[in-house]
Amino acid sequence: MGKDLLLPDERQPLIWVNPDRIGGEPCFYRTRLPIRSLFENLERGVSLDEWLEAFPSVSREQAVGVLEYARQRLLEHAA
Repeated sequence: MGKDLLLPDERQPLIWVNPDRIGGEPCFYRTRLPIRSLFENLERGVSLDEWLEAFPSVSREQAVGVLEYARQRLLEHAA
């Protein structure tokens, strides 16, 4: 298996990416759940609480951290 890319960093990983896991899709750290699932469900009107109930392998802290990470990344390119 290829090497994991840990985001935002190795000290506090929220996301891992590996070309040999789920076709290289970014997943919540230590799960096989693609990050895409969170964004797609929020776009459809599913609340964060509902999503967390459906995917108990992800903590609230981890989900909020991924949302914050995405926000920061978007805003750093807008500045």
